[in-house]
Amino acid sequence: MKKKIFTLFMLFVAASSGCKKLEVNPSDAISTGTLVTTNDGLTNALNGAYALLKDHIAFNGTVDNNNMYLRQFYQLSDFASDDITCGQITEDPLFNSFTLGHSPSQANTRYFWYVSYKIITGVNTVIDAVEKLPDPDAKTKQLLGECYFLRALSHFNLVRLFGQPYSIAPDAPGIILRTNLTDEGIKARSTIAEVYASVLADAEQAAALMTQPRGVQYASAEAANGLLARVNLYKEDNAKAIEYANKVINSGRFSLSTKATYPSLFANATTSPETIFCIAFTAADDYGKFGSIASMIYSDGNSGWGEEFASSSLRAAMAAHPEDVRWSYIVPSKDASGTVQKKNGVEMYYITKFSFQNGQPNLSSPIMFRLAEMYLIRAEAEAKTGATAAALDDLDMIRKNRGLETALYNKSLPQGSNALDLVLAEKRIEMAFEGHRTYDVFRNKRSLNKNYWGYHILGLKETDIDLGKTPSGYQNLSVPYTSPRIIYYLPVDEILTNPLAIQNP
Repeated sequence: MKKKIFTLFMLFVAASSGCKKLEVNPSDAISTGTLVTTNDGLTNALNGAYALLKDHIAFNGTVDNNNMYLRQFYQLSDFASDDITCGQITEDPLFNSFTLGHSPSQANTRYFWYVSYKIITGVNTVIDAVEKLPDPDAKTKQLLGECYFLRALSHFNLVRLFGQPYSIAPDAPGIILRTNLTDEGIKARSTIAEVYASVLADAEQAAALMTQPRGVQYASAEAANGLLARVNLYKEDNAKAIEYANKVINSGRFSLSTKATYPSLFANATTSPETIFCIAFTAADDYGKFGSIASMIYSDGNSGWGEEFASSSLRAAMAAHPEDVRWSYIVPSKDASGTVQKKNGVEMYYITKFSFQNGQPNLSSPIMFRLAEMYLIRAEAEAKTGATAAALDDLDMIRKNRGLETALYNKSLPQGSNALDLVLAEKRIEMAFEGHRTYDVFRNKRSLNKNYWGYHILGLKETDIDLGKTPSGYQNLSVPYTSPRIIYYLPVDEILTNPLAIQNP
């Protein structure tokens, strides 16, 4: 397996260097000819693209075990939210997400940008080869569809991190679209609207091509429809969001985890009936405290750094329902007397959504799409189009499977509330730590309230929050959707090599 991964990596390096022809010729190299003439060659090349989501690969000539696509994606997304609090100052660039102290030279955004385009170039190589075939069979079309899906997902994750939300500035600069191998290396950023149009076109193509699902660890038509539902919701095309969410919900392939099975959902992602698409990790992919997703947010005392915790803000949002089984992923670290311990004044509530596959504290197969999100997408779109009773029904579908059978809405809004607020509150709890919160807040033109103690606030002491004092240093208590720091700077590598790439303000 290692030999295959190395070969595929070399293939992608050659493709990403701008070569019109693959010039990698080790004895086991997968040439373009092999790709178009054998399903095994195509499958192995595509597996190489999936591997880039979880492997530690060389960047600027070095392999840094902290660098991994999924680790960076979750940190860049969730550490900027109000769901996770920072327990200490650190030199790790993840600290920039907590403080909004971004820079074009920070290592995590540079790596994420690099590996994202490596994935995109890799699947473009396969797409270019396969589309020259006169009559590809259903299996080949399935693999081609997976390539379109990975390209769509990669572009979408990039534009979420480096471009303004569509609902705020669709004509603002987005990211650099790479949809074929003949693109010039020096290329301007497409607008947000243009990126969304490309993502939607790729995802629609993917859904049409994929008719032979290979398991939830690979893309499928339902995964593509899930992406279409998510992107259309962000685009505020509520009718389309409902349409595609319905396709997944009504496919009959998935079911919500129950109160009994939800606590083991994430440790058993590859076999859960709720999982639509996940990135499968095996025992060989257990990175321990060095480079795993879980290492910063959980520790059994030895397994990880455990420096970041579930925020008091999120726990307050969940406090009304201690019977909610979603509490099972928030684990307090207690001393011998049963008191929750503190780290630098921050209560230590660990997060275990990325732990305990095969019983290992740092191993999981992160879920990228699952059925609960489809209900929440549909509910948000229904709330925004006035279908309040339907939105509440979708929330109740989730709540009754999470232990809240006695706290259902039964089509009635609680006094003083509105449907959209309820949907976003439910989504915050249901999808916590899965990379959604900041985007849900800002695309709905809301502020992110971080008025709680943690090292996201520089120059403030723990007691200052209670006393209502103004921080003496950088203020990061409330982040408005209009802040330029809700997105990241383009990496310095792109700016220096591509004069057409205009930096974010």
